[in-house]
Amino acid sequence: MAGLAGRLLAAAAGSRDRMGPGGLRGGPAVTIVPSRSETVTRSGAILPKPPKMPFGLLRVFTVVIPFLYIGTQISKNFAALLEEHDIFVPEDDDDDD
Repeated sequence: MAGLAGRLLAAAAGSRDRMGPGGLRGGPAVTIVPSRSETVTRSGAILPKPPKMPFGLLRVFTVVIPFLYIGTQISKNFAALLEEHDIFVPEDDDDDD
């Protein structure tokens, strides 16, 4: 199934090159990111390494850090709301035994 999808993507990318940058409609070209799950061909030959994505780790941190901060703020505000309405109030236990 994944092989079929890859072949269809490759065929679409190849036909786009023949039609021109805008395709049939003349709109902007869409960049297709190649993806594969196979590492060998049917004959047993090892496929070459896929191209590396530049700034991959930077992109991950650019997404993770802001959403982690937003999630923290939502949790803090919800905990304050629960404590304000006496739904959940943590007990102050002194463990100075």
